[in-house]
Amino acid sequence: MKKKVVITAALTGVLANRSQCPYIPYTPVEIAEEGKRAVDAGASILHIHARQDNGLPAYDVETYARIHEEVKKRCPNVIINYSTGAISISNEERIHHVTALKPDMAALNMGSMNYAIYSKKTKQFYHDFVFQNPFKDISFFLKHMREAGTIPEMEVFDTGHINNAMPLIDQGLIPKPFVFSFVMGILGGIPATTENLLHQSKQVPEGSHWQVIGIGRKQWALAAVAITLGGNFRVGLEDNFYLPEGEMAKSNGELVDQAAKFVRMLGREPATIEETRAMLGI
Repeated sequence: MKKKVVITAALTGVLANRSQCPYIPYTPVEIAEEGKRAVDAGASILHIHARQDNGLPAYDVETYARIHEEVKKRCPNVIINYSTGAISISNEERIHHVTALKPDMAALNMGSMNYAIYSKKTKQFYHDFVFQNPFKDISFFLKHMREAGTIPEMEVFDTGHINNAMPLIDQGLIPKPFVFSFVMGILGGIPATTENLLHQSKQVPEGSHWQVIGIGRKQWALAAVAITLGGNFRVGLEDNFYLPEGEMAKSNGELVDQAAKFVRMLGREPATIEETRAMLGI
C-alpha cells in the first residue's frame, strides 16, 4: 500500500471536441499549457495526441514537434507518451513522430477490435469502425520504438490483448518492466467494472507496471480500485470530462488535482516524475 502511485494525464485525445467540453486543448500551445497544469497538480506522465488548430486529428511530425517543444519549455523533465493509435493511415505515419522525436514512451495498441459509441437515447451507433492491430503491425511498431529508445505502453482493451503480449515478450521485443494499460469502458472492449479490473490485474506477468484507463465517469471508481490493488491510473479530458461529484472539469489540472487527493485519501502518495522514471527504467 505504500508504493507510490503514477498519475498519467491524457490531455486531448482525438474524438472529443469543444461542443462536448469547451476546455479541450487543440493547438500545441494549448496542449502544452494543459500539460503544465497537469504536472503542477501531480501528473508525472503526459499522454498526448496531436490536433490541428481546428480540432481535427493531426498525424504529421511537424505538429508533434511543435507540441514537443512547447511541452518541454514548460515541463523539461516530464515523461512524454505519444499516441500511435489511428485508422486509415499507414503504419509509417502512425510511428514517424516517435522515430523523429524519440519520446520516453509511446502507446502501443495490443489487438484488433470493434470500436464504437452507442447512444441509448437515439438508438444509434457513432464512431463505428474496426481498429486493426495484427501482430505484424504491433511487431513493426515495437521495432521502431526500440530503435528510438522509447518504452511501449501496451494498451489492452480486453483480456485477450494481454495475452497478445506473450509471444512478443518471448521474442524479446518488449523490454522489462512490462508496462500495461487496461482501457475499460469502450464498446467493443472490456466493460468498466471492479470485477473486470481485478481480473485484468491478475493476468499480467509478475512485476509488471500497470494502470487503469477508465472511460467516462466510472473512471473514478476504477481509480479507487487500482489504488487499493497497488496499481496506477490515468485521468484527463481524453477519457472523462467530469470531476468525482459530477461537475465538468475546466482543465486537465483539475482532474489531476482530484486524482492526487484520491490517492492521498487512500493512504498512498503520487509518484514524482523522478520516482516514475526510476520505476519504469527511463
